[in-house]
Amino acid sequence: MSPYTDPAERELLLQVFLTEAEEKLAALEDALLGMENRPADDETLHRVFRAAHTVKGGAAMVGLDPVAAFAHALEDVLERVRDRSLAITPQLVTLTLEAVDALRGMTAVVASGGVPAVDSHADLRRRLRQVALSEPAGAAVEDGPPAEPDAGGARELEERRLAGRRSLRVDVEKLDRLLDLVGEIAVARAGQSRQLADLTGGAAKALRQAHHDADRLYLELHELVMRMRLVPVGATFRQFARSLRDAAAAAGKDVELVLEGERVEVDTAIVERLRDSLTHLVRNAVDHGIETPEARVAAGKPRKGVVTLCARQEGGSVVVEVADDGAGFRRDRIAQRARERGVADPEHLAPQDLHRLVFEPGFSTAERVSDLSGRGVGMDVVRRSIEALRGTVGVESREGVGTTILMRVPLTLAIIDGFVVGVGEDTYILPLESVDECLPLAADAEGRPSEGVMDVRGQALPCVRLRDHFGLGGAPRRRESVVVVSHRGARAGLIVDELLGESQTVIKPLGTLFQGTRAVAGSAILGTGRVGLILDVAAVLEELTITR
Repeated sequence: MSPYTDPAERELLLQVFLTEAEEKLAALEDALLGMENRPADDETLHRVFRAAHTVKGGAAMVGLDPVAAFAHALEDVLERVRDRSLAITPQLVTLTLEAVDALRGMTAVVASGGVPAVDSHADLRRRLRQVALSEPAGAAVEDGPPAEPDAGGARELEERRLAGRRSLRVDVEKLDRLLDLVGEIAVARAGQSRQLADLTGGAAKALRQAHHDADRLYLELHELVMRMRLVPVGATFRQFARSLRDAAAAAGKDVELVLEGERVEVDTAIVERLRDSLTHLVRNAVDHGIETPEARVAAGKPRKGVVTLCARQEGGSVVVEVADDGAGFRRDRIAQRARERGVADPEHLAPQDLHRLVFEPGFSTAERVSDLSGRGVGMDVVRRSIEALRGTVGVESREGVGTTILMRVPLTLAIIDGFVVGVGEDTYILPLESVDECLPLAADAEGRPSEGVMDVRGQALPCVRLRDHFGLGGAPRRRESVVVVSHRGARAGLIVDELLGESQTVIKPLGTLFQGTRAVAGSAILGTGRVGLILDVAAVLEELTITR
């Protein structure tokens, strides 16, 4: 039982334990995989043992005896590994990884308000005891929870509780609200700037200078709030070491995971939404990219294949790559599959255009169906997921050398680099990455504004007047402009009244009343205090295709 009788005190410790357990179990899993690859590294062995010991001590502190007992059984095995009386084998690592999964399941029960059963994972616990007692003989392992947490465990948890006061976990929703407030401050300050510009007299100059000084502090606050949302991608990348190991074992392959750019930071919301795509691509690389050890040796390659997860920042974007040194895409198979799907003369397509076909729904060149993945099966889901993040995805592949999937996503989903246009009394924002160019709208022979299709350097460009598309009413202005936008090869011209220029704005979600509105992705408060609607260029182009 827990030594703490005060319910509030125990609840606080329980939350500390759950946070600690999540981090320590992730670290334990990572260290176990490192132990398998570097069995001679003593520091890795110590890391493994310390993580298990911390989980055990913390569970006992809050009275979670089943969790403490199970962690104790795992600790006994790891203690023998640490003192080198138990050999590190793939079977042993698999067993300890199963134990980590079991502990995750037990802590998940606690997090949902339940209590793990005393006999949770009894068979796995029995196997751990057998390994701990295997020759050379070790100390006996008692059946049941440890008596009381040791003083070291209690002191460690209390120290972490104090440290938690200096390093807090903050709800992303609170950060979102903080960013909203920063955006609203920007609007208020823009209004003040306009009012101050109209002032005259001796005090006006001093007021404007004070306002300018406050702007400097505001920009620093804005930058700090944005940085608070960013997290290094390394922690997410390391989670795939386990997925890769399991996939390689299931496929009978020898594969190593290499991580690059672990310190690159990206918005926490983007990291969460990238995880599913990365999981699919890593499994894909192992299952259908990397060859069997025998095939690699026959091809003159190292027996062990390599899958690389890489991140790098380029301007306001982050590029994430999943690369393998496997067999690469076979051009003849892609061309054959393309012909079956009605693509004319796929052999004459440029490599990048041919490879882009693998992202089409249902397109697959896999010779066999796999429980893990199928290169091409689900790749359209990856593309849609990345595009939903306002990103792009591409592929580079050389037969016999390997394949790289490149995903480019914005640093944050909270801010958009946009191009602002005016239509009548309304303001719209186009994602800057979708804007190709701006052109004056030519008039016909009778001096009336053109519409429908216009000629752009010998190419026909379909056009739509946003005033008509959104049913705004009113007569077009005498002079209008065309904003040429594109998405996945499709292009169109959007006819607008005014070009208001580039702007970086904070994205605000639409209210529930407008969430079903087609072609509108969100809203933003502009520096003028007006609300602008952010257009979904892909949806606009799709609507143009349907209506024409």
